Amino acid sequence: MDDDRLLEALDKHLKRPERVVALQTALTACKAMGPENGGRGEMEKARLIAGWLKDFGLDDLCWENAPDTRVPDGARPNLVAVLPGRSDRKLWLFGHMDVVPPGDLAAWTSDPWQVRQEGDRLYGRGVVDNQQAIISMLLLAKELRAQKIAPSLSLGLVFMSDEECGSDYGLGHLLAHSRELFRADDLYIVPDSGSPRGDIIEVAEKGQLWLQVRVTGKQCHAAWPHEGRNAFLAGADMALSCHKRLHAAFPEEDPLFDPPGSTFVPSKHEANVPNINTVPGSDVFYMDCRLLPGISAGAALEEARNIAARTARRWGVAIDVRVEREQASSASPLSCPVVTLLTDAVERVHNVRPKPVGIGGATVAALLRHKGLHAVVWSTLESTCHQPDEYCSISATVKDAQVFARILMCDHA
Repeated sequence: MDDDRLLEALDKHLKRPERVVALQTALTACKAMGPENGGRGEMEKARLIAGWLKDFGLDDLCWENAPDTRVPDGARPNLVAVLPGRSDRKLWLFGHMDVVPPGDLAAWTSDPWQVRQEGDRLYGRGVVDNQQAIISMLLLAKELRAQKIAPSLSLGLVFMSDEECGSDYGLGHLLAHSRELFRADDLYIVPDSGSPRGDIIEVAEKGQLWLQVRVTGKQCHAAWPHEGRNAFLAGADMALSCHKRLHAAFPEEDPLFDPPGSTFVPSKHEANVPNINTVPGSDVFYMDCRLLPGISAGAALEEARNIAARTARRWGVAIDVRVEREQASSASPLSCPVVTLLTDAVERVHNVRPKPVGIGGATVAALLRHKGLHAVVWSTLESTCHQPDEYCSISATVKDAQVFARILMCDHA
């Protein structure tokens, strides 16, 4: 049967991992950092991927590049490939090409831009975030072509830019300019997070609300603090009050998430005065708020401003609360086809039944859900993203491709 042949063809990459190692080595050497991180963008990596896809026999590639004068090519690439199946309905897989900087090179055991192999592990910047997904996608495409298999579903592959810095030049641009590619009844998987056993499927994300809180008081000499109004002290009271009262105002919990409730965390704090013996007249800090589905950013912002008004009166200062960033929560129904089909495929490949979870972070799956497309995030990976000595698993890379193959070949999709 076709599905057995496809799985066996993929399985050969476990016994002979040379292709996985070669692909990872070539991709890692590209240094595909965005301009915000001092890089030249993703075009070199995109051209490499496009060349491989053409070698597999995929000549009809769609480029949806986002103009960006900050990079040498003047654009950030988004590459789409489709392998036709017996149905027009597609399984879409998404991998991002950009990586983060390596950070402190002394913390790495070896050169982060040169892949180092130790048994089943490959070390290097980007090998797991998100090249493991990219290579699983490429292996699947290669073996479908090599075995001359027409799967039950068509396969859509999306190689995106700019995931690490907001996706405005990546999936956000693609959805704005090529939305017609994606149909409501297609299946959407983002292999950009997961667990070492592949036993969780991310189906929902809390909303993000980042607030800037600016306190304006009156500067004075620290020897006569009564002559001023200490913005730092008022800001500290505001931070503590927000942390306490916002939790009290929004006590709802959902066991799908960990932690189960909304969170309101004072985070970044800007420098105020440079010397110790001055009472600051201005103080700025930030709040990171993660909101459960059903809790509106507007309601949280209004409550924060109410707290600010009371705190300002208490200290005789002015407090301004404004939004730095806002992204609505998103969720895919637990009963939707992509969840049920992925659950069954994981169980068959990994012999473990994954459970659905929600997260507080943000992935590009939220962009798809906001367009009414039921997307999930799943992969079998170690949590080494953004760390020194980032590594991926060769066997997990192949097994992920086999999970996707199971869904692709399913006659009941």
